Amino acid sequence: MSKVAIIGAGSVGATIAYAAMIRGVAKQIALYDVNRAKVDAEVLDLNHGLQFVPMATLEGSDDIGVCAGADVVVITAGAKQKPGQTRMELAGANVELCRTLVPQLLKVAPNALLLLVTNPVDVITYVVQKLSGLPTRRVFGSGTVLDSSRFRFLLARHLNVAVQNVHALIAGEHGDSEIPLWTTATVGGVPLLQLKMPGRTPLTEADRAHIFDNVRNAAYQIIRGKGATNYAIGLATVQILEAVLHDEQRVLPVSSLLEGYLGIQDVCMSVPSIVNRMGVESVLELPLSDTEREGLHRSADTIRNTIRTLGF
Repeated sequence: MSKVAIIGAGSVGATIAYAAMIRGVAKQIALYDVNRAKVDAEVLDLNHGLQFVPMATLEGSDDIGVCAGADVVVITAGAKQKPGQTRMELAGANVELCRTLVPQLLKVAPNALLLLVTNPVDVITYVVQKLSGLPTRRVFGSGTVLDSSRFRFLLARHLNVAVQNVHALIAGEHGDSEIPLWTTATVGGVPLLQLKMPGRTPLTEADRAHIFDNVRNAAYQIIRGKGATNYAIGLATVQILEAVLHDEQRVLPVSSLLEGYLGIQDVCMSVPSIVNRMGVESVLELPLSDTEREGLHRSADTIRNTIRTLGF
């Protein structure tokens, strides 16, 4: 009887609950929010759709006790990113929320894995790991799982192939300093940088720059248009939940604490990681170009500098 608790019934939290329900990811889903009317309404709406999805129980409350016994707690609560605002600019307010929230969660769900979605996710993941004192494998963030999905979508559209046959990762910060890993990207097992497809448009340097620019700025575009990103991050989060609750040993670019990864120390950021029932089992070192390695170190410095300004 797996249980997922979701902190925050805003657009992201409610969409994660909806996606989790449709995918049948857990038998119990709990939604917590300080706004009782909001969480009651979301849970009522979701429960009205139970006839059409795998059987589960959904409950919600403004009492943290609703999270009791959760196997995984997904934290989405926090200030929303405003048009033109970077994720890093959200850090202060959302760190203060975590100072209050984390001790409460540990009391009611002491054995849970903590999955962070709140932005800036790399900074918040680091802070929660330090506040909780939990083993590093049990605290991780959604990281660049969504960014990598955007990357694959744009590559697939340019090359006119199925997105499922594109394997390419974004690493580093879930934000402006993230980097594309072109060296290890493949299409149908063929290295992307060596790909030749008769009758298809080749991938030029200008194309690569344009695609990555669209990946990095996607959230800003969506926020300008509708105020928040929610659908894709909902699906991305549920894929992480499936990897955990189904013990899939899936490789995902989640954000976790790195100690000695390619010379990177004491920072949370995204690299390909094996995710299973215990959380982040291990991280994989990829063969990177000098440019990619330097970019990863710059991204780590960006995240670490923000962490230090917050007193961690």
